[in-house]
Amino acid sequence: MKKAYIGIDIGSISTKGVIIDGERNIIASAYLWTEGDPVGAVRRLLSELKNQFDADEYTVVASGTTGSARRLIGAMIGATIVKNEITAHAVGTTSIHPDVRTILEIGGQDSKIILVENGIAVDYAMNTLCAAGTGAFLSSQAHRLGVEVEEFGEIAKKSKHPTPIAARCTVFAESDLVHKIQMGHSREDIIAGLCRAVASNYLNNVAKGKKIVSPVVFQGGVSKNSGVVRAFSEYLGVPVRVDENGHLMGAFGAAILSMESKRETPFSFDVADMDFVTREVNCGKCSNNCEIICVSRNGTLIDSWGNRCERGDIRSRVNK
Repeated sequence: MKKAYIGIDIGSISTKGVIIDGERNIIASAYLWTEGDPVGAVRRLLSELKNQFDADEYTVVASGTTGSARRLIGAMIGATIVKNEITAHAVGTTSIHPDVRTILEIGGQDSKIILVENGIAVDYAMNTLCAAGTGAFLSSQAHRLGVEVEEFGEIAKKSKHPTPIAARCTVFAESDLVHKIQMGHSREDIIAGLCRAVASNYLNNVAKGKKIVSPVVFQGGVSKNSGVVRAFSEYLGVPVRVDENGHLMGAFGAAILSMESKRETPFSFDVADMDFVTREVNCGKCSNNCEIICVSRNGTLIDSWGNRCERGDIRSRVNK
């Protein structure tokens, strides 16, 4: 039986998962919306992955999680490793593009830039304060314009004079967009302007002060928008690579990290059928008044976190 490794990237907007073999080939993958329910999203994700997985040829021996809900989902699946997004994205990307120097990533509600030297992430920056210039921002504007966000790239190509749009703030961008529509700007010029505004906002905020060196790899859900890819290339003056699995890089990196850990832990797709309950407990045993997150599986506490001293270590007390 061949060994396989699973990685899950759970974000506020989307949930991604991959299963790789010992040669780092992706043998199963899934991408779906989180819909405000990370546990439910992972149930659906595991169901999709199980349908693609050949259990007669492979067995999953290690797992990794990353993303905003990595600790919660790590507890849920009994993850071998739980890593932050910067590490997971860097590992995943350098595995496919070993010469990469700059990683641009724009997701549903946040963005990040990772600078790489000799295959190692040496600097990074993130923007999570405002959704302007993210996938959620583009989706809302697409709805306003009556088009699918997936069509933005092809429509933007038809533009001769992209409309300047202020995109440093979601509220101002929407106000400016409405104003430009009322002024009679064509839909293709407005969409091209939105694509350029996303790239400009990213470079002026997330990447501010960072030295962007080629080769540049662009990933995340927005990397599928060819209009934004072209805008980045024009602003930077260098080619911008987009991998077909760029939207899965976090999960891919988590799977690789679980494999490189050299530790094997039990994993079962049946976890999707178990009952998970998350609740918050106020400790109150000291002035910290920590808010502790407790996760139970089938009525049994399996993990807790959030305590800043031993008095709030609920899991240790329960497991004594």
